[in-house]
Amino acid sequence: MRRILAVLLLALTAMTGTATVAFADKPVEIIVEDTAGVLDLNTLLPAVEDIDFYEPTTVAIYTRAGEYEDNFNEEVLKYARAERPDWISADGQKWADGLYLFALDPVGRQVGTYMGEDRKVSLGDRTKIQESTYGLLRDAQWTDGAIKGIESGAAIINRPWYKSPAFVGFMTVVVLVTGAGTGAYLFIRNRNMRHGRECLRWGDWAYAKVTADLDVTELNANTIPASSTYGARVLENHRTFADSYRRVTELANIVSDFTDKDLKRGSNLKKAKEYADLATKLDGDDDLIADTNALLNRSSGWEKAWDRQVDPFRQDLNEVPSVLQQRGTQATGNALSDFRNQAMARIEAWPAELAERKITPETALDQLRGARQQLSELLRQHAYAAAEAYTSSAAEQRTMRRAIDESFSRSPHRRRGILDTSYPGTVFISTGMFSQGYSAGTSRVQSDRRAAEAASRPSTGYGSSGGSFSGSGSSSRF
Repeated sequence: MRRILAVLLLALTAMTGTATVAFADKPVEIIVEDTAGVLDLNTLLPAVEDIDFYEPTTVAIYTRAGEYEDNFNEEVLKYARAERPDWISADGQKWADGLYLFALDPVGRQVGTYMGEDRKVSLGDRTKIQESTYGLLRDAQWTDGAIKGIESGAAIINRPWYKSPAFVGFMTVVVLVTGAGTGAYLFIRNRNMRHGRECLRWGDWAYAKVTADLDVTELNANTIPASSTYGARVLENHRTFADSYRRVTELANIVSDFTDKDLKRGSNLKKAKEYADLATKLDGDDDLIADTNALLNRSSGWEKAWDRQVDPFRQDLNEVPSVLQQRGTQATGNALSDFRNQAMARIEAWPAELAERKITPETALDQLRGARQQLSELLRQHAYAAAEAYTSSAAEQRTMRRAIDESFSRSPHRRRGILDTSYPGTVFISTGMFSQGYSAGTSRVQSDRRAAEAASRPSTGYGSSGGSFSGSGSSSRF
């Protein structure tokens, strides 16, 4: 290892000579104008704050929901003139000095990069930045795509000569000849260690919680009425609890002796991950058992147990208005809106009817299941209607419908309530799944359109309304 490092250091010194080291600068300011409403700021902002630029740079991120035919450069400039004049130079002819603007249209399927004169790069480099985001954006990963766009820009803007592709290419050859295998080996081992530590933290927390509640969990399981359809199905799921707990205890004893060095090994990381996954599952299982017992027996705490069963449905109903903003038909939109109003009233009525024993817990769960199935079908039909509105031919409509259905079937099944456990094969479509399905469908259609067209060229003009504006920037379609 020392010999490899010595060779690399000598090569680097010989090539750079007395070149000035580029200092890392975090963004001076981060401005987010998410008018399309597609970004997760809780993920985006910390990630962008941690990105290093070569010079102090103001980072702006702008999203809009436009049309495929739009001149994206022109639309970005219009928005800047109207809403963010600070993005434009004092003479109105360029982008402001120190600015790097990443723009995205998830509906019109366009992405653009714009820079102040002191931050501008070549058209080829702007295209490379945009192309680096295509894979994520085509999968409707808007936040990750924006982060990638900022990272790629930071790696190029004001890049010193010795970090140019030519020099990096030379050093890559040196590294490949002298130590690529070692570097990859060290990277993987350090990544394993970090992941392993996280697994142990989560596993220890969940295992301690399950262990502390073990007696109570068994008592709850023993008092769940097996005569209840839901009780019987939850108990069937519980039959493996003891075996799983023995396995997680065995794993806890093994991983407790792991050092950081041990965690660097792939086989040990696999055990740490199994420990965390199994402990987390058991933690969810004992909560499920407690809720099932409390609700079916109407014992202390049944109201909170019922709320936990209803909460996913209530959350979906609260998000229906955002779904209605998607293109669709008035008929499917009205059906969703009417159902939402009726279902919200039913949610308010269920606890009182349970408390007054007008309905049994089994009946309430049956009604909740039926309501979730009805919402699922209404969301599916609205997605189909949105597909019909978005597409321009029967073939495109079939393609988009197929992509929507595939997205629904692939969505992770994270909820572990009584209904989900009792009917594991039933897919309850959520509003989040609707959005993912719609994005997957539009991405598939756009991909087919791109395949049928010639490769798109970067657009650099600012349209008829741009006037004499000549700021450095371009856009392309993904």
